[in-house]
Amino acid sequence: MRTIYVLNGPNLNLLGRRQPEIYGYRTLKDAEALCRGVLPEGHDLRFLQSNWEGQIIDWIHEARESAAGIVINPGALTHTSIAILDALNAFEGPVIEVHLSNIHKRESFRHTSYVSLRADGVIAGLGLEGYVAAVQGIVTLGRTES
Repeated sequence: MRTIYVLNGPNLNLLGRRQPEIYGYRTLKDAEALCRGVLPEGHDLRFLQSNWEGQIIDWIHEARESAAGIVINPGALTHTSIAILDALNAFEGPVIEVHLSNIHKRESFRHTSYVSLRADGVIAGLGLEGYVAAVQGIVTLGRTES
């Protein structure tokens, strides 16, 4: 079984209730259900969220042992966390960065992403459908690396 890690950063537990004019009304559970709906046979999902940077780093380290790839929406840690970048640099599989909103149409500080320096792909502005595209992308990248 090939496991895809989907890691979510701070405040994404509030999805559906926090700034719905930007992030919409659907929840992180909805995102997980969508992702599970497109998983091909032989793949599993580890869908996680934390408001703590260190926990996200621990999950990235855990993923090094067995993950087919990582989908990551680091939330605001995107723009601040060199530690997450360093952890991702130690992961050898594919990484796809996801943002629900188009970060390039928002405040200028959101235009910088440390995670993008490691990501094999970046999806922004597609809402929850960005997660689906990212999971499918991990599966595709895994096939081309085999």
